[in-house]
Amino acid sequence: MTTITTVGVDADDTLWHCESKFRLSHARFVDLLSDHGEAEKIEAQLVAVEKRNLRVYGYGAKGFTLSMIETALEVTDGAVDTRVIREILAVGREMLTEPIEPLPGVETALAALSERYRLVLVTKGDLLHQEQKLASSGLGDYFVAVEIVSEKDADTYRRVFDRHGTGAGQAVMAGNSMRSDILPALEAGCWGALIPYPLVWAHEAAEAPVGHARYAELANIGELPAWVDQVSLSL
Repeated sequence: MTTITTVGVDADDTLWHCESKFRLSHARFVDLLSDHGEAEKIEAQLVAVEKRNLRVYGYGAKGFTLSMIETALEVTDGAVDTRVIREILAVGREMLTEPIEPLPGVETALAALSERYRLVLVTKGDLLHQEQKLASSGLGDYFVAVEIVSEKDADTYRRVFDRHGTGAGQAVMAGNSMRSDILPALEAGCWGALIPYPLVWAHEAAEAPVGHARYAELANIGELPAWVDQVSLSL
């Protein structure tokens, strides 16, 4: 009998805050370079450099720090003050070392899900930093496996749920990113549950799959266990 056996869960902005911290770091960077142009132009330049560097540095605070330094060099035509570089490095270090606190309702939801399903953390970003965040969160024991990947696409989800579950057709993927957590998971044959976060990085934005039978948008992660149970019973 077909049923749900495995639940994949995203990390950043699903289990703990992330984008809000990047937004604060963006603002600090723009302020550091306020003598070199309008805030909107400096911000736009940083966003462009970030996007350009994703293929080289990947996702995460380390790549973001390198992009800030590169942007500072571009904005100042190579004349950036060493004080600014020190401040940029301090911003990056703070992002890498600040404590992690689970979002409201996360631990209760994971505890309920882990009693009935295989829980797999599926996240992208820097390997060491993501491992550190998971350890700091205190949530690691709820997961039977952790997959830290360079990109989330349909092949990634097929591989993850073949390795740690009974295939994509018997798996749910839950997360806050339509582009990374939902659309490729649906393409792979999973069920997808969007758990909205107030802030969305432009790179992760995408249109919802209207009318898709395997997709749902939940109000919060607290609704996830009951929704997965409902899906499983309907199969």
